[in-house]
Amino acid sequence: MSVEVFIPTALRNFTNDQSKILVEASTVEQALRVLTESYADLQRHLFTAEGKLRSYVNIYVNEDDIRQKQGLQTELGSGDTVMLVPSIAGGTETEEEVPTVTKELPELTRGEVSRYSRHLILPEVGEIGQRKLKNSSVLLIGTGGLGAPLAMYLAAAGVGTIGIVDYDFVDETNLQRQIIHGTKDIGRPKIASAKDRIKSINPHVKVVAYEEKLSSSNALELFKNYDVIADGTDNFPTRYLVNDACVLLGKPAIYGSVFRFEGQASVFYAQEGACYRCLYPEPPPPGLVPSCSEGGILGVLPGIIGCIQANETIKQLLGVGETLVNRLLLFDAWSMKFRELKLTKDPNCPICGEHPSITSLIDYEDFCGLKPHNDEKQKIHYITAKELKVRLDQGDELQIIDIREPHELAMGKLPETKAIPFGQVVRRKDELDPNKDTVVVCKIGERSKLAIHALLDAGYSGKLLNLKDGINSWATDIDQKIARY
Repeated sequence: MSVEVFIPTALRNFTNDQSKILVEASTVEQALRVLTESYADLQRHLFTAEGKLRSYVNIYVNEDDIRQKQGLQTELGSGDTVMLVPSIAGGTETEEEVPTVTKELPELTRGEVSRYSRHLILPEVGEIGQRKLKNSSVLLIGTGGLGAPLAMYLAAAGVGTIGIVDYDFVDETNLQRQIIHGTKDIGRPKIASAKDRIKSINPHVKVVAYEEKLSSSNALELFKNYDVIADGTDNFPTRYLVNDACVLLGKPAIYGSVFRFEGQASVFYAQEGACYRCLYPEPPPPGLVPSCSEGGILGVLPGIIGCIQANETIKQLLGVGETLVNRLLLFDAWSMKFRELKLTKDPNCPICGEHPSITSLIDYEDFCGLKPHNDEKQKIHYITAKELKVRLDQGDELQIIDIREPHELAMGKLPETKAIPFGQVVRRKDELDPNKDTVVVCKIGERSKLAIHALLDAGYSGKLLNLKDGINSWATDIDQKIARY
């Protein structure tokens, strides 16, 4: 019987950019087998070498997680939809103190009554609800694409204390989506720009700024006095760190993630339901899901998901409404469709399950496979843009492989480049001449590093050089006609 397999954006590099594929199958296992037979590059991203489904990929039939049914043997009916749902990746402490919640709610001033009047006439909020918001505190992790609308709407709603953690600086490329920052803020610390904007929206809000990197050593101390933690991060180590710290402290984590045209949102609150690890026990391998800077992002998408996060945060603070606890909301901006999937608390979850094995914060860079190991240091050889230019000028026989996607190549490329998209590198390794030094190029030098590892693991014997900082370094140091992006 025919069933439709939905392919998320993160995996479409391996299905020739197809988002929906019809297969003939009576079980999930058969559907995946047919799929991977047709698209061999997808096999290693869905299954281990032993044939076991990887833990960072969840499979849903319609709205149900197959882990709550018969697993890979879950039967399919004609017209069913099989969805692959992989995890997606897409602040200095001030002397101000964070107020702790007390039973005595603060009164509203006359100016605040006017400002929040549209809330006050809602019976679900009213005066008591608005006073609750004034007495509440929310910590925002990041002031980027998700954190921008989160901060602005929470400030406008009258949340009394907003903490922001960020240590990055405003870059021109941020302005396409990070609406809390403006052109005049380029080069400023994001935390300073965000604080100014929050105060301009609502001077009644207390802003506590932490210009430092969130880590295992400071997370529990930063989180402990806040009511809700809103996660606006764009990387897996911080996402797992936020989840684990919230579980250990009994705090709700308002989750959002975006990639290209797709977004996810949920509320992970271990006291009431599933946590992030219940959904994704392990992260994907480094490089499978590019960051927004490499994979691209529709500018309005984080605004939509960030607003959903703000909505969920306000409901948590008020203690009203039907929250996204135990629900995962999926949004596709390109097809303008929402889907909702059920989540279930995993009794074997390593941090919130019946017998947790994680009882303190761990090394999340290592957990996500991002720490370089000795063998990796020995394998990867780098070449700078200036060094490459010298070798090209002196006529060295090199082959330059650009692993970016075709639409990225249109922005500019090095001379004599051969284009092999990242998802096809291993399959097309025989097109490379092992007798020539090969320079591998991507945008910023991260995907190319992963491509080199994949080629070496696949047995490629030639010398591979990673262009340090990618095509952007060539655009900066050699050819200013090529735009940095």
